[in-house]
Amino acid sequence: MAKKSAKAKPDALSPAEAGAEMARLANEIERHDKLYHGKDAPEISDAAYDKLRASYKALHEEYPHLAPPNDPEARVGAAPAAAFGKVAHSVPMLSLSNAFTAEDITDFVERVRRFLNLPEDAALAFMAEPKIDGLSVSLRYEDGALVQGTTRGDGAVGENITANLKTVSAIPHRLKKPFPKVAEVRGEAFMTRADFLEMNRQRAAWNAANPDRKPLEPFANPRNAAAGGLRQLDPGVTASRPLGFFAYAFGELSEPVGKTQQELRARLLQWGFTLNEPARLCEGAAALMKYYSELEGKRAALPFDIDGVVYKVDDLALQQRLGFVSRAPRWAVAHKFAAEQAETLLKAITIQVGRTGALTPVAELEPVNVGGVTVSRATLHNEDEITRKDIRVGDTVRVQRAGDVIPQVLGANEARPRGPEKFKFPTHCPECGSSAVREEGEVVRRCTGGLVCPAQAIERLRHFVSRDAFNIEGLGAEIIETFVAEGLVKAPADIFRLRGKREKIAGRKIGKKSWQEKSVDNLMAAIEARRAIPLEKFIFALGIRQVGEATAKLLARRYGSLAAWRAAMTAAGDENSEAWSAPTNIDQIGPSVAHDIAEFFAEKHNRNVLDDLAREITVADAAAPAAGNGPFAGKTVVFTGTLAHMGRSEAKAKAESLGAHVAGSVSAKTDFVVAGEDAGSKAKKAAALGIKVLSEDEWLALIK
Repeated sequence: MAKKSAKAKPDALSPAEAGAEMARLANEIERHDKLYHGKDAPEISDAAYDKLRASYKALHEEYPHLAPPNDPEARVGAAPAAAFGKVAHSVPMLSLSNAFTAEDITDFVERVRRFLNLPEDAALAFMAEPKIDGLSVSLRYEDGALVQGTTRGDGAVGENITANLKTVSAIPHRLKKPFPKVAEVRGEAFMTRADFLEMNRQRAAWNAANPDRKPLEPFANPRNAAAGGLRQLDPGVTASRPLGFFAYAFGELSEPVGKTQQELRARLLQWGFTLNEPARLCEGAAALMKYYSELEGKRAALPFDIDGVVYKVDDLALQQRLGFVSRAPRWAVAHKFAAEQAETLLKAITIQVGRTGALTPVAELEPVNVGGVTVSRATLHNEDEITRKDIRVGDTVRVQRAGDVIPQVLGANEARPRGPEKFKFPTHCPECGSSAVREEGEVVRRCTGGLVCPAQAIERLRHFVSRDAFNIEGLGAEIIETFVAEGLVKAPADIFRLRGKREKIAGRKIGKKSWQEKSVDNLMAAIEARRAIPLEKFIFALGIRQVGEATAKLLARRYGSLAAWRAAMTAAGDENSEAWSAPTNIDQIGPSVAHDIAEFFAEKHNRNVLDDLAREITVADAAAPAAGNGPFAGKTVVFTGTLAHMGRSEAKAKAESLGAHVAGSVSAKTDFVVAGEDAGSKAKKAAALGIKVLSEDEWLALIK
């Protein structure tokens, strides 16, 4: 796929091409999220990661129904490490959407105005703050005393690092009065550049004085040093690290502490926290860009690393109305600084095979430092990109790192010696030897081996047990791979039959792991704990093409039970039947997604997999909406025309919060149509079908 700006729309791609590219990007983002958040060992720069996310987001905005199962827009961070106790966040610690250009910021401001239905001349203030490059943590205070400190983790569950955080001098153990009974303060732990350089100097001096001892590795950058310092099992090690902390947000609050972001910052300061300065209250996109330019100019002079700017709607009441979309708030955005680049030797091009059979080229590089992070692998996207850029093994290539995740190869330096041969993309799968076919209109070449292909089988199983699916702790990628190789696991249900194969595991070395009795006990306990699973996670775990977490939630909410969903999707296999239109009537689910789901159920092998799983596990019905007694609970609502009092997006979000199903088209199963000004064919069709049509005022009266 050709390189696009952060705002470019993927008009040149067909839906099939877009879906394939989204799946590839999602896999890269997931890998780098785990390296960054879970291991504090990123392979690429912030700029490169942000470029990846921008490419994905541009496709996601155009084709939300094509989101892959591991949709990055529905995910935050990485799973918490097993070495620390797990803590569920009372209020999720979500991530931020990214922006890169002035146009992105203008669009952000306009989106906020549009959602809130604000006129152009209405005042709209934003708090602009430096974006600190550190480790996000949450501090829980009860009656003013610090009782718990956690990492972000995956956004829903973090790691308990209370003892370590109590060693950071910038974190008060008690708040200064007045304070609410419960207050969760969120912010960033970091290390200044001067302290980072001094720590590396001390390490180098120790290595020189102890040549016979194992050398201490230097830290890659201040962020890694800070994150590694806080994720120590010994708090004494954390105490030896010069760590700082900036507070900038709240989680749970037992009572309000302000009406604006500006007032929240004042309260944090009063309680004894240090703030991320310089911050500024700005009116409109032009003022935000002025602040951004000024801060970028001061960036090198600041004592700590920043990787951009964060803009937040100042009015907390407006923040509440705006709410959240997937993994990020609608009322805030991170405006990132420019990408970083370097040149290095392209040593080889390898081909990875994903669970859908997609063949993805990866550049194997001579390790190079890009913005403080060592990069040894980078994405080459697809065979068209390799051909367009004429990238050859042996070239000196330009590598860009944008963000905390995957680097990409921009092109070859033609002034340097070129590789001798053009790269020939394989026409057969490197894993199973089956033909690799590129369908007309698609950008991706796929292995035709299906379940015969070990790479696809393993990837599907890896997805099945992944964090956002069954989340079986201790059953990671390497274990799955070795269990498949040993013949212990072939299909998903085999995982739940492993207790019957205990004697084949205990006391043996399988792969790199020696399976002692305790290890086997832990694995069996983790598997048993996942014999019951919510419907939405089960749907996601199946790995159906284009069914990501968001789509799985929509399906679970609409159909309620596995039996109802399975029956409806099986019936939808006939595209000429009324059943075919049922999934496409769900807002955000289009014909392409419906086709892939129907195709999954049309395959006898997949139905057998479901039957096999049914004998081993229990799939819990979807929970009823919290607002289950209102006039819209369980009803299907369609919006049409222009709403005067709130934006269409806000209206849909409000309806869903009241337990309604929001559909994109009118059918016999529609319960209400809310018609604004200039309502067209949908209102006419509703009237013809005898469906209740509400004016916007009637809708507002009912929801109040």
